[in-house]
Amino acid sequence: MQITTASLAGLPQFAAYFAVGLLLLAVFLAVYLRMTPYPEIKLIREGNVAASTSLGGAVIGFVLPLASAVENSESLIDMVVWAIVALLVQLLAYFLVHQFVPHLPRDVADGKLASGIFLAAMAISLGLLNAACMTY
Repeated sequence: MQITTASLAGLPQFAAYFAVGLLLLAVFLAVYLRMTPYPEIKLIREGNVAASTSLGGAVIGFVLPLASAVENSESLIDMVVWAIVALLVQLLAYFLVHQFVPHLPRDVADGKLASGIFLAAMAISLGLLNAACMTY
């Protein structure tokens, strides 16, 4: 019984970090979806695999450093600050890929999977690098 009580002592902190993490994910999605010039959710509902792949990669690319921030942060405020950095890195990833592939928005909207996969791969790659840099 004592072990269970000791284990559950961290439950309020877990709940706080988890809830803030979910809120940050929602904020990321809201910002990212507004930033892209195509209606990703509508495209995904219509079965557009390129849109689903690119958005999925962006979410993973954001959540990887968010998880690192949760693990390494000193406080919830610290976690939020590093989550903002992760959000900015994902926006940068989109803009960089858009520079290399200028027709990317049209391609994703048209369901061209190659563009969606490339965008997802870049988002995940920068997310991994970002997460690794957050081990302070």
